[in-house]
Amino acid sequence: MSVNSGNKEKGPRQEVSVSRRGFLKTGVAAAAMGVMGAIAAPSKMANAASASLTYQPAKGQWSKLRPVNNYGGASVRYAEINNQCLGTSKIVGPVIQTNEKDAGFALAFRGLLGDKAKYGIMTQGKRYPMAASFQIPMSPLAAMVSGKPSPDKFQIPDPEQMSQHIKDFGYYLRCDEVGIGVMPDYAYYKGTQAPPLGAYVSGAVPLQTPMTDVPIKDKLPYVICLAVEQHLETSMASTGYDGISVVQSMRSYHAAANAAVIMANYIRSLGYNARAQHYVNYEVVMTPCLIAAGMGELTRTGDSAAHPRIGFRHKSSAVTTDLPLVADKPIDFGMQDFCRVCKKCADNCPAQAITFDDDPIPHNGYLRWNTDSKKCAVFRCANDEGVNCGRCIKVCPWNSKEDSWFHEAGLWIGSKGETASTFLKTIDDMFGYGTEDLTQYQWWLEWPENYKFQIPAVPTVPAK
Repeated sequence: MSVNSGNKEKGPRQEVSVSRRGFLKTGVAAAAMGVMGAIAAPSKMANAASASLTYQPAKGQWSKLRPVNNYGGASVRYAEINNQCLGTSKIVGPVIQTNEKDAGFALAFRGLLGDKAKYGIMTQGKRYPMAASFQIPMSPLAAMVSGKPSPDKFQIPDPEQMSQHIKDFGYYLRCDEVGIGVMPDYAYYKGTQAPPLGAYVSGAVPLQTPMTDVPIKDKLPYVICLAVEQHLETSMASTGYDGISVVQSMRSYHAAANAAVIMANYIRSLGYNARAQHYVNYEVVMTPCLIAAGMGELTRTGDSAAHPRIGFRHKSSAVTTDLPLVADKPIDFGMQDFCRVCKKCADNCPAQAITFDDDPIPHNGYLRWNTDSKKCAVFRCANDEGVNCGRCIKVCPWNSKEDSWFHEAGLWIGSKGETASTFLKTIDDMFGYGTEDLTQYQWWLEWPENYKFQIPAVPTVPAK
């Protein structure tokens, strides 16, 4: 039987549709790639990295499980650590070690930021049921940070190979990023608290337990940094300060802490000193550790280091050790220039804690933006609309919005100086990043009645 093609009935007409966002992405990306060659905006921080442009990473900087560093499309150069800079952060005087008890959450816990903030930090992980589920598994980690190394010390003939192996082990433990740095002395706290703040907050010790100051004596030469991403789709559906915000923190802190405890225990079994540093029990300030380990640059928020691929949408832990290793180099991907012109975090900060100043200012011997950490801590402890806060994480254009060539192109643009950074910020605003439909990805339940503050009698904690 023959078929007359001329009489064939036509099927339903195929409509070609392109979403507004998809159309804009295609057009803007094409235009961007065409004009970027004409944008000549030298980085103000270029001199921090220029001496390292010919630097070739040692094999210890890669790993078999992650043979190529994933910088998400950003243009990355290597920087230095010396008495003038920590990566792209300029050192302008003596950097004085700080005490853990003077950090924002510790001030709140000691009652120095008001009763509401004090009650808030003590109930932060309890007011939202899903966050409360992390309390018991996190509590024992406070005591699992150190121990005596095995008397049978393994010989390490090749520190580069060991560095590669340690990174592979970190990825095997399901960390998203791993870096190794020379430990800056000023990144250690001058003193810490015993019990540590995290032990009170996680419920590992009763709130009435006296708190004492403990000087830090054992300082080790290397720091292994471990970062765990906060869930992207959850971040997109969150306001940044609702109930799920603290769960985002707890989930990543717990995973990073577990990895640090296991890593430190493994290194001690090889016969070397190792101390886990994590949310429930830190002896170090994580931001300079991350910068030293080639895992980020300081941001406008003042106390966060952004990674070129995931921004600061992560929580981190570390292991300090004397295991023979080869350190990574700090990196420069234009974050300082980008933060200078973007200011999106400052526009969206519900606590108005992030500065609009164009340039960093001297702070404790180095340059950083003049962000008010006390205002930030008060809001994170005691906001009436949710638990904790990560609004700056949600809106920052460097915190990966999606895994796509378009986003990689955007990061490449944003790492090319101030003019290009302004262009990236404009594109980010055009696509509505940070203002997504909150119902699209929301999978959790909210109990906003749990967030309201009715402060009971609060047990006294010594404000030493």
